[in-house]
Amino acid sequence: MIILSVGMPRAGSGWYYNLTNDLILAAGGQDARRIRKQYHLQRILTEVNCNIGALTARRLGMVLIPAVFGNTFVIKAHAGPTPFAMQVIRRGMLRAAYIYRDPRDAMLSAYENGRKALEKGRPNAFSHLIDFDTSLNFIESYVHISQAWMHCPHALHTRYEDLLTNYASEADRLAQFLDLDPENPAVRQVIDKYRPAEAANTEQKGLHFSKGKTGRFRQKYTLQEQAILVERLGDYLREMEYGL
Repeated sequence: MIILSVGMPRAGSGWYYNLTNDLILAAGGQDARRIRKQYHLQRILTEVNCNIGALTARRLGMVLIPAVFGNTFVIKAHAGPTPFAMQVIRRGMLRAAYIYRDPRDAMLSAYENGRKALEKGRPNAFSHLIDFDTSLNFIESYVHISQAWMHCPHALHTRYEDLLTNYASEADRLAQFLDLDPENPAVRQVIDKYRPAEAANTEQKGLHFSKGKTGRFRQKYTLQEQAILVERLGDYLREMEYGL
């Protein structure tokens, strides 16, 4: 089986992926990094966290091959569900766990991360976010993706803010979604390893963990910009019960 750890950018998706991956490893699953090498999937599963990119039939079809041979492993994505992905989910060959965040904080975090990467001379996927408008257009596309995943009844939905403030309960819920016993010693060891305080201090590559301050957009964006965010993202913010 394939476990898809999918999330909104800058919503703790690296943290969530590594927690999910290590839970599967503790239960006897395979490391996707080894699967990538063994099945020559380097062009399909990229970067440290085995990001599949778009959930196209071709890409998912290639990744399904090792799953058919009995391997259970975790891959990552930021993309929305496709008809083929939904079909594979319904057939029980793909299990999706989606993490989301207040898009205003995610937008700010992406912009700042891109600026820092440019200052270091190492542009990244967020470095094209040069101002408020480009950042808003960027996050708005992921809000649409979030809405699609939230309407997927077979997916697990996790709020980033809840994972920060109520980690034990949310981590247990993820373990149970993966058909694991949270009280199993090996599973509990993994859950303890990724507690927010521990994750923030780790230097593990690919974790992408921020210290998780929420609501920073209120200090960084002007009242006029915050009003624009409510105008553009208001329906989603209300639906997801984020304060306006």
